[in-house]
Amino acid sequence: MTETPLLSVRNLVLGVVRRGRPSTIIVDDVTFDVAQGELFGIVGESGSGKSLTLRAIAGLLPGGVEIISGSVEYKGRNFTSMTSGERRALMGPEIAMIFQDPMTALNPVVRVGEQIAEGPRRHLGLSKKDAMDLAISMMAKTGIPDPIRRAKAYPHELSGGLRQRIMIAMALSCRPKILLCDEPTTALDVTLQHQVLGLLEEMCANFGTALIFVTHDLAVVNETCKKVAVMYAGRIVESGPVRSVLRDPRHPYTKGLLDSAPDFDHPDRMLKSIPGFPPNLANRSVGCSFAPRCEFAQPECVASSPQLEEVGPDRLSACFEKFTIFEGAHA
Repeated sequence: MTETPLLSVRNLVLGVVRRGRPSTIIVDDVTFDVAQGELFGIVGESGSGKSLTLRAIAGLLPGGVEIISGSVEYKGRNFTSMTSGERRALMGPEIAMIFQDPMTALNPVVRVGEQIAEGPRRHLGLSKKDAMDLAISMMAKTGIPDPIRRAKAYPHELSGGLRQRIMIAMALSCRPKILLCDEPTTALDVTLQHQVLGLLEEMCANFGTALIFVTHDLAVVNETCKKVAVMYAGRIVESGPVRSVLRDPRHPYTKGLLDSAPDFDHPDRMLKSIPGFPPNLANRSVGCSFAPRCEFAQPECVASSPQLEEVGPDRLSACFEKFTIFEGAHA
């Protein structure tokens, strides 16, 4: 008997709604599952729909963008059909989110210790003292030096790396079952990025928390995640185990991303950019969205859009040429 996934996204469609009708489809037919304790990555260029997919899971879509169809199920419950009160009850103790910029996510006029303690007080029913003790303990676990003193600081008094650690401590303070990360290391330097990624992986392992990590950086996905979905123009074009996808891509977009990224095992390799620009989602073509930029495009790619199909153990790809051209491309 197959175990029910912790989170199940099915045929999710997001669009800009004007005058009560969807005018532009931004995310189209996105489907994936995340198991208990699984580290799952979503990667793609800016504008591919990965962050909106994450925000749809959290119920934090920007104004004017709505779920047109599909569902997000958490522990078998339809998250998208819940009332705002029911969703708020889950956000914190069950589902937590770390945003890209902690300075805009943290309250600038509240001390960071109080911000971490707010969740345990509200969701776990802890007293003010117990919640603050837990906040300081979480700060120490995230590697913040002198946590008792730093708990009294305001966000602007801390460095970017410490603010991001505050966000991690806040997100994990209620021991959530799933952690949503929207490019939390983008603004950090390489050293801090490595530390934060290691911290996230360690904390998830300690608490048994599942992770969905959105990024444009393949190296970050390779370091942090076990499975990955590659998104382009609002659709998943390839998915599977991280090592398998990065070593043997079965979609030309994935191959293009790999060819444009430095390879420290082969420092002399020439980098190749992906030609052209992402499509205008307000004017989607009938065929494959990547066809105008694809060096392997065939006439059928322009005439119709390929669907995700199985190409190996736990591997999916949406490409008419997936079985031949890319075999062993990055072995």
